[in-house]
Amino acid sequence: GGVPMTKLAQWLWGLALLGSTWAALTTGALGLELPSSCREVLWPLPAYLLVSAGCYALGTVGYRVATFHDCEDAARELQSQIQEARADLARRGLR
Repeated sequence: GGVPMTKLAQWLWGLALLGSTWAALTTGALGLELPSSCREVLWPLPAYLLVSAGCYALGTVGYRVATFHDCEDAARELQSQIQEARADLARRGLR
């Protein structure tokens, strides 16, 4: 087997591949003469990808934050259990 790639390495590899393909297509390095309409779409492509990746990241973070609210309830419950335990120990004569 090969070396298992981390998520970051996979993303960087994919980005490098996409970036080099994009550069080759837009600069005509492959000797392919693309129609001007194709070039007009290709030039701003990295910016669009960056913006959509940013939106996805913000959406993910927002969703995780929105679904994280049960922590306060758990803290309150733990606090009340600690107080009950203290009261129980006090009743048994332990201080």
